[in-house]
Amino acid sequence: KTYRSQQLIDFFRSRISTFTDGRLARLKVHHINDQSLGISRNVYHTARTEKDARAAFSSAVKRVLGRDDIVVADGLNYIKGFRYQLYCEAKAVQTTNCVVHVGTSIDKCRELYKNASASNSAEEYSSEDFENLIFRYEEPNGMTRWDSPLFTVPYDDPTPPLEKIWEALVGSDGKAKVVRPNAATVLKPATEQDYLYELDKTTSDIVMTITAYQKDHAGEGGGS
Repeated sequence: KTYRSQQLIDFFRSRISTFTDGRLARLKVHHINDQSLGISRNVYHTARTEKDARAAFSSAVKRVLGRDDIVVADGLNYIKGFRYQLYCEAKAVQTTNCVVHVGTSIDKCRELYKNASASNSAEEYSSEDFENLIFRYEEPNGMTRWDSPLFTVPYDDPTPPLEKIWEALVGSDGKAKVVRPNAATVLKPATEQDYLYELDKTTSDIVMTITAYQKDHAGEGGGS
């Protein structure tokens, strides 16, 4: 998948470099994956560490997500609920998104895993975690809104459908596509009358979140 991600990144940057002014010239490309975030593949061994890793990945995507940014979220993203979360993050900032599925058979995955393990070229998943990830994999479905538009790239295809992906994300005319946020995710401005109530409620929520984190991560240090 990182090989496919790099193909996308090279194409996006090459296409952007052909524009000298306007919105398309301002587009920035970001690449986020477990390696860039320092996330070990061992995190998939327990539910708690995997949950923390997904939170770190989601936060990294959210930090750079914008209408003038192309974010390649090069993660396993194998849980449909997590793909829905990323879809909601994109919609909240009114920007487009799509799913690129690297279509590879299970037998081919096992063959690649066996070859990588034999070469000891990089950190690999344990055999138990590898098989568990295959068992839990939730294949994207283009009929659902959070997996649409869906581009499936067969393993032996030389390149993804780069032009179609560009059209889905950027469009042919260079104008930002209109994406309407869900009404439930739009924050309503607090009026003067209920400002103190909202402030107190938000502060309480933050304190509860910190307290819950401390209970689940006893003895660990905090973060920013």
